[in-house]
Amino acid sequence: MRRRAAAGQGAFDWRRPGPTAGVDEAGRGPLAGPVVAAAVILDPQRPIDGLADSKALAPARREALAIEIRAVSLAWGLGWADAAEIDSLNILQATFLAMRRALAALGTAPAHVVVDGNQVPPLTGLEFDCTIEAVVAGDASVPSISAASILAKCARDAHMIELDARYPGYGFAGHKGYPTAAHVAALRSLGPSPVHRRSFAPVQFCLSPGRA
Repeated sequence: MRRRAAAGQGAFDWRRPGPTAGVDEAGRGPLAGPVVAAAVILDPQRPIDGLADSKALAPARREALAIEIRAVSLAWGLGWADAAEIDSLNILQATFLAMRRALAALGTAPAHVVVDGNQVPPLTGLEFDCTIEAVVAGDASVPSISAASILAKCARDAHMIELDARYPGYGFAGHKGYPTAAHVAALRSLGPSPVHRRSFAPVQFCLSPGRA
């Protein structure tokens, strides 16, 4: 049976014993590109120094940690939901979809899952059973979630650099799809690209009848 609880519920005897996977995402706020989630099961025998919220780390440090995480973790997986799925499902449900895909990509089934934030994804469709909890600010306090946040951000940033070459003029390599002044100005000038999230208000505002 799967059980869910928020962090701080009390005694943690309800957790299923065994490997714990940390889960986090990158890319809920941008106007373009996918939302990317990562799941990581750390090896307690091979601790990684310097794990932290990915947003608090310099890019070079994030990349170095991502290499180490992929090398020494017991398991890690990535899950993606693209702009079309975000528009179809809404950003929350698309994020949950990406998280389930990340968990499904793990080579080792977790017994327990900790998710950054105050909500957990439904676990329908996964081929393993586990307990799950949400941890507010877990990316700064739970090492496995920190590791997941680093992998998710590094993967998404690299993808946005690739999209910059495919769709020049928007500046994706710099702002990674976030609604900076330069991005909004490019959006108004060029109109939305195929990877813009058309359900997001700033993108909707820039849609003309010929671009819808």
